[in-house]
Amino acid sequence: MKDIWFYIFGALLVFLFLLIRAYRKSILQNKLILIQSQEIKKQNRELEHRNKLLQELNVEKQQIIGVVSHDLKGPFNRIFALMQLMSMSSENLTADQKEYLGKIHQIVADGLSMVRNLLDNRKLEDRGIDMRPESLNFSSVLNNLVKQYQSLAQKKNIIIDYQAPVVTPIHADKVYLTRIFENLLSNAIKFSPHEKKIYLMVVDAGSEIQITILDEGPGINAEDQQKLYQKFHRLTARPTGGESSTGLGLSIVKTMVEKMGGTIQYEGEEGKGAKFVVRLRKNLIPN
Repeated sequence: MKDIWFYIFGALLVFLFLLIRAYRKSILQNKLILIQSQEIKKQNRELEHRNKLLQELNVEKQQIIGVVSHDLKGPFNRIFALMQLMSMSSENLTADQKEYLGKIHQIVADGLSMVRNLLDNRKLEDRGIDMRPESLNFSSVLNNLVKQYQSLAQKKNIIIDYQAPVVTPIHADKVYLTRIFENLLSNAIKFSPHEKKIYLMVVDAGSEIQITILDEGPGINAEDQQKLYQKFHRLTARPTGGESSTGLGLSIVKTMVEKMGGTIQYEGEEGKGAKFVVRLRKNLIPN
């Protein structure tokens, strides 16, 4: 009988020991969980603080870009207009002076394009650019742009072959149309070798207008085509006249085309020039 009680007492002691050990282990685990939870909360607070700082820095950066770009736009516009006037009355200049004038003209045009793209990108990111649709002759709008860029094209002996109906009615936003085709024409000139052609064709296709712009440059390789409309993506092919680029132009073009309910498609082949086809509704249906 004593042996039985001895075994029972021993079993109780073992059970009690295991229970105490389990309890102590549970306390230690709970403490560890509490410490880890506190550490996670601390890291989350630090992460939230860093995110807030990053957001504030990003806002400040955008404000600085906006202010600087806006302040630069005015002087660039005035210099650009002055350079165009000088180009029109350059008969008395020497060959070297004309060359320098052409280079200055190109630098100013690049700078103005970069400023416009930075401002457009900021506006599109912040709140978008308000659309003010009006009845326009699209052919006339595009013809005026071709005249503006003809002088830049001539500096590389590039011919812009423009084909369009005399009248192509469209109800759309003139600012959007202008910025879209400024970027496409500017890119075509930048990436075209000297003494080549740029083909710009407008087709009235019933309820929509189809615009094709084709250059005789190197085209766009398959890898670049995958990132064609990404912001700040610069193509493998480089501008042929040392022109600069922000890598924002095509991103802005695609955004603006789609906001007007249109589409843009790249159909060129590498080594055979870059070809973009834009389709716009005659009656603006904004997205």
